[in-house]
Amino acid sequence: MNQPPKPPPQQIQVQLDPKVGEGIYSNLALMSHSPAEFFIDFARFLPGLPKAVVQARIIMTPVHAKHLLTALKENVDRYEENFGEIKMHGKAQDASSMVGFQPAPSAKSDD
Repeated sequence: MNQPPKPPPQQIQVQLDPKVGEGIYSNLALMSHSPAEFFIDFARFLPGLPKAVVQARIIMTPVHAKHLLTALKENVDRYEENFGEIKMHGKAQDASSMVGFQPAPSAKSDD
């Protein structure tokens, strides 16, 4: 059977507010999820201070979280092709064992 031709991909224009464009520094990410959303809190932990301060919270659907995972993987791979392997410090070689990248317990649904 003949498939109808796919429409060309839609061009998305992105506007970057100058203040947002300055960015924020985060050295700690805390992640959790519910059945409907993923939550990523980007925080800054500074030595000598008693607590980390969340700088931004991103909430996204599970589908968008998976797209983000794929995009991060592709970009890390490209980075390492250009600049060499990113060395992980210590014995832990996976992000789940690093402070700030531990998966949070998932929210239980009542259904």
